[in-house]
Amino acid sequence: MMNWRKIKFYLNLHWIKLILSVIILATLITTIIIIFSGLKAWKESESYLRQTQLAAIPLQMFMWMVMGLIQGVITTWLFYWLIYKKGAGSFSQTSKKSIAGAKIGITWNDVIGMDEAKQEALEVVNLIMDRAALHKIGGKILKGLLMLGPPGCGKTYLAKAIATEAKLPFISMSGSEFVEMFVGVGAGRIRSLFKKARHLAELDGGCLIFIDELDALGTARGIERGGGGGQAEHNQTLNQLLVEMDGLKEKDLNIVIIGATNAPENILDVALLRPGRFDRKIYVDKPNLEDRQKLFTYYLKDVEYDAATIKVDRLARICVGYSPADIANIIKEAALIAIRNKKQLISDKEIDDARERIALGIKRRFKYGAEEKLQTAYHEAGHAVTTYLLVPKKDVFKVTITPRGHTGGATWVPQREEILIENQNQLLDEIKISLGSYAAEKLKLGFTTAGVSGDFNTAFSTAHNMVWRFGMGKTGLIGDFHAIDNKYISEETKSRLDIDAQEIMQACLREVEELLKKEDALLERLAKELIAKEELNYDEIEAIFKEFGKGRAQ
Repeated sequence: MMNWRKIKFYLNLHWIKLILSVIILATLITTIIIIFSGLKAWKESESYLRQTQLAAIPLQMFMWMVMGLIQGVITTWLFYWLIYKKGAGSFSQTSKKSIAGAKIGITWNDVIGMDEAKQEALEVVNLIMDRAALHKIGGKILKGLLMLGPPGCGKTYLAKAIATEAKLPFISMSGSEFVEMFVGVGAGRIRSLFKKARHLAELDGGCLIFIDELDALGTARGIERGGGGGQAEHNQTLNQLLVEMDGLKEKDLNIVIIGATNAPENILDVALLRPGRFDRKIYVDKPNLEDRQKLFTYYLKDVEYDAATIKVDRLARICVGYSPADIANIIKEAALIAIRNKKQLISDKEIDDARERIALGIKRRFKYGAEEKLQTAYHEAGHAVTTYLLVPKKDVFKVTITPRGHTGGATWVPQREEILIENQNQLLDEIKISLGSYAAEKLKLGFTTAGVSGDFNTAFSTAHNMVWRFGMGKTGLIGDFHAIDNKYISEETKSRLDIDAQEIMQACLREVEELLKKEDALLERLAKELIAKEELNYDEIEAIFKEFGKGRAQ
């Protein structure tokens, strides 16, 4: 039975090649018959004719063979090119090849930092592999699985692990590969993809289709996408996907479609999410503290590192908000820096340099003048003092006035712990940290610089959202005013909301200014130390604050 299924599969997949092979074989057999017939006639002819023809045979045979070979190659190539590669329907065919699940080689042990998502995925694998038990109680296997979450958190990795564990063929595509400027092409590629999946399912007992960046294909119908048939093409492609997913119900072929997207779930077409399509969802979030420790341990085992200086728990603590891809990139970049510095082991310095290089870019050769260096030192010292003494949820990990990328300096203030939903006090703390630079410049220099532009952007955006979206304004106006068109909001209401946002900014600035005036000696000491060393690490910062008898905000 299995042999016949394989034969049927290859006949469906390679029928054009088989027809061309038969044509070539028939041509060769016909040529051989003609040659033997000619030899027979030659033997029966007069002797002097045979001698004359015999002299010309080698050259003629050689020419016939060369011309026949050339003609056969050209004819075969033209048939293959015209019919198989450039035929009327080939533009809408997908050229993606399947990968056997066992050959992907990504197991559950390789998927680190997403225990809840792995548990959900394991249930899916069990459903795929144990269909008999499911059918026994009258259940049906799910047809669609949707993975949601930020980029770099392992959605593609998890999909490959599912294919490896289920030991099924795996076809991976991106949503953008279906969308073209020509109407009908995307729908044709959907049909081609599912046709191939059905063949594989009949041959191997199942198939997994993975569509990454599903939002490129599955955004809600009716949203304008410009002229040139873009809207019609998108709608046709999405409609065809819906039809094919419904068509899977006709035969129990054990085909599961896995979609992944970084976009919000609500931008996807509602028809995709209804029962019977992408009705099982897995949320793949950024790793927590414990998961980050596992990730650093996993990636460090592949490199040579100095265990005396690199502490995994410390790395996990300072990398709050980092995705698995970010952590992998840090280790990779640290290894490159170690090689560049001709070191045999990766130390904590290479890890820190890698974090800074990834976040801010390579160090620039630009050298500050004395005045500009002093301005930058006060700017960053203002951030550091404000964070250390006013913000209990953040650490001051490092302060630098070395120019990197588009910044003249940086103050690293990672979260001490994960925060899912920020409260009003935490949002105010964000504003205070941002305004620390402005207040310090104003206090110590008597003027401010354009370097506060990015800080103002962050602070004002936070204050604006507090008032316009979260109902945290002083005047008591509540509601998400971004949820409705701006033209439906009266000018008086807009004015009150803007006044509330500005009052939040001013209140935070007053608190920061009072703090920095009170701690002027500490601010001056930190700035002078920055001018001397250009970079201060965690221990050096702690030592300065302890020198003034200051503890962290509680």
